[in-house]
Amino acid sequence: MTESPVDVFGDDTPKEECGVVGVYAPGSEAARLAFFGLFALQHRGQESAGIAASNGVEVAMYKDMGLVTQIFQDDSIFTTTLVGELAIGHTRYSTTGASVLRNAQPMFCQSVVGEIAVAHNGNLVNAVELRAELEAEGEVFDSTNDSEVMARLIVRNMSLGLGPAIRAAMERIKGAYSVTVLTRDCVAAFRDPHGFRPMSVGRLDAGGWMVASETCAFGPLGAIFECELLPGEIALLSKDGLTVESGVTPQKTSTCLFEFIYFARPDSIMAGTTLYLARERMGRNLALEHPADADVVIPVPDSGIPAAIGYAKASGLPFAEGMMKSRYIHRTFIQPDPRMRERGVRMKLSPIVEQIRGKRLVLVDDSIVRGTTTKQIVKILFDSGAKEVHVRITAPPIKFPCFYGIDMASKGELIAAVKTHEEICQSIGATSLGYLSVPGAVRAVREDGEGFCLACFTGNYPLPVPENLTKEAFEFPPDVGNFASATHTQS
Repeated sequence: MTESPVDVFGDDTPKEECGVVGVYAPGSEAARLAFFGLFALQHRGQESAGIAASNGVEVAMYKDMGLVTQIFQDDSIFTTTLVGELAIGHTRYSTTGASVLRNAQPMFCQSVVGEIAVAHNGNLVNAVELRAELEAEGEVFDSTNDSEVMARLIVRNMSLGLGPAIRAAMERIKGAYSVTVLTRDCVAAFRDPHGFRPMSVGRLDAGGWMVASETCAFGPLGAIFECELLPGEIALLSKDGLTVESGVTPQKTSTCLFEFIYFARPDSIMAGTTLYLARERMGRNLALEHPADADVVIPVPDSGIPAAIGYAKASGLPFAEGMMKSRYIHRTFIQPDPRMRERGVRMKLSPIVEQIRGKRLVLVDDSIVRGTTTKQIVKILFDSGAKEVHVRITAPPIKFPCFYGIDMASKGELIAAVKTHEEICQSIGATSLGYLSVPGAVRAVREDGEGFCLACFTGNYPLPVPENLTKEAFEFPPDVGNFASATHTQS
């Protein structure tokens, strides 16, 4: 197994976080439903995935490296290993701990009341000190991610019951977390008091309940959106139905604005709005803030499409598809041929020359991180005969790294942190460059502009971030192997 994934295609966009799902489906195969939920959340992480299920007596788990469909292509997994009415699932992009099997989730732990499994989206900012404290007390860790720290804190208090055990852990951990937990007879979900990462609750039409990072996971399972889990809340799903209770005192809501700009699927609902409509409004605001004397508006597919439509409507310019995106390109664990890497985004995007040649283009995209991807796209358009390329970006300039669950880049790698606006425009080779303002972005989601984490744009972090917080904080020495097993079935 390769130690870490390699993006063969030269993509420097912000990397997905993680996706979690939890299902209580009386009379149904919960793990199979969790599989369909994870498939809908595949955009949130493509490194590894796993599902844990309970039949009321024992908890079983299966996880591996790769895409959801690759890992669970053997249907017998759902009839022999992952059986029962309760299940949780996870699809991962690593933000703490290397991308290796031992860090794939859910995490599996023994407790005084039996096995539990934990799946986490986010990033803890005090995991280093908590892990050191637990190790000093005799805990032995199997992984190098922060999620196991959380899992072991929950296990320590399971004699009090699941809700109190989660509450006790929430009082200790700090950072971004939307989490699902599985025991033999219950699925739980909880969200950090700032609400950095999303979590929604749905009602299954065949009976039962589910939770998921995004509402786009509800449709494939036949679930109806019920509510968003509020910051600091705990949801319990079991034969007793759905119970939502307070976990810790909520703080000022700081939901990641990038969920609305880029990460979440456009058909998901967050903060009372469909992501598609929020992105279209971002495009409208972008056109008002940065008009361009051009002939046509084209998006960078797929994430730039709603905003490009909004820009076109507000500007009166026609909308056109100027590039097609390959639907079959994913991350790979095979070391790339150098010639393939040189092709970069050309492997992902193919220009439609007839829509480009001789025209002045407005190119709408969601973000610029290091600038290398945008530079390649602009070059493709000019090589295809564009007269001008006016780049318009729906994310404000990204000047600070994220420590709450997005693998974005270090500050020195962020082009907006080290170059002026004019230097960025020159670096990417654009005719002109316009970023949506922070107020323009937040008002596209909520008119009052409240309730968002804007740290990557402003440097104002809602929670203090330790200087030693890195993705590799817990990594084992090089001679320690990848010892995690893909399948766990204990009684």
